[in-house]
Amino acid sequence: MTAVKALAETPRKTLSVIVITKDEEDRIGRCLESVKGLADEIIVLDSGSTDGTLNIVARYTTNFMSTDWPGYGIQKQRALAKAECDWVLSIDADEAVDEKMHDWIGGFLAGGQVGVTGVKLPWGVLLYGKRLDHGRSARAPLRLVRREGAAFTEDRVHESLRAGAGEVVTAKGRLLHYTSRDYGHAVDKYARYSWLGSQEYFEKGRRCHSLSFALMNSLWVFFLIYVIRRGFLDGPVGFLVAVNFSQHTFNKYAGLWTLTREEKQTARS
Repeated sequence: MTAVKALAETPRKTLSVIVITKDEEDRIGRCLESVKGLADEIIVLDSGSTDGTLNIVARYTTNFMSTDWPGYGIQKQRALAKAECDWVLSIDADEAVDEKMHDWIGGFLAGGQVGVTGVKLPWGVLLYGKRLDHGRSARAPLRLVRREGAAFTEDRVHESLRAGAGEVVTAKGRLLHYTSRDYGHAVDKYARYSWLGSQEYFEKGRRCHSLSFALMNSLWVFFLIYVIRRGFLDGPVGFLVAVNFSQHTFNKYAGLWTLTREEKQTARS
C-alpha cells in the first residue's frame, strides 16, 4: 500500500466541542454556528443563565446541563471530562472560528497528523468595530487538543489548557474573540478579573509589599502590548486596549497589596 493510499484511508478523527456559559444569549448562537460541520458532539455546561441561552443551545445539542460555579478552570475541566471524541475544541461563548480556521480544522481532523497532541488557535479580537491583529491579538492560545492526556489548570480565571506529551502546531485562520459587548461591559469584566487574580495570587502564596511594584508591572504590560506586540498598528483601539490591560494589571497587584497589608495587620494584632 502506498503512503498516499494509506493517508487517504486514515479515518477522520472525531471532535468534541466544549463550552461553558452564563447569560450568553446574544453570543452563543454565533459561537455554535461556527463549529457546525466540525463537531461530532457539543457539550455545554451552564452556571445559572436567566436569559435565553439554553434555548439557543438546544438548537445545536441536547448535551447540556446546569451546574454550580467553581471557577473557570474547574468548570472547563468538568466539560472536558464529559468529552468522548478523539479531539476536543475548547471555545468560549464569546468566540467563533472563522471560515479559514473552520476549513483548516476539518482538514487537520481528516489528516490524522501523527505525534501532534495540541493545536494553538491564533486570536482575532473584535472590539469597537475593529478586528485587532496585533497587541492583545498577537497570541495563539492552545484550544484544540487530543483528549487523551489533556487537562485544564484549576485557576479561577485565566485558566490554561494543557495537552499530553507530543507536538503542538498552530492552525491557520482566526479564532474570533468578541471580547466585550460595549465599553461598560469591558470595564466591569476587567474589574472582576483583576480581583479574582488578586485572590488567586494570594492563595498561591504570592505577595505584593509595595504599590510601586503594581505600577511597574502595569507599565510593563502597556509596553508589552503596545510596543513589543505592536498594538500601535491597531490604531486608537489598540491604544485603548493597552491602557485597559495596564489598568487591569495595576488593579490586580493593588488588590494583592491590600490582601498582603491585611495579612500583616492581622499577624501584628
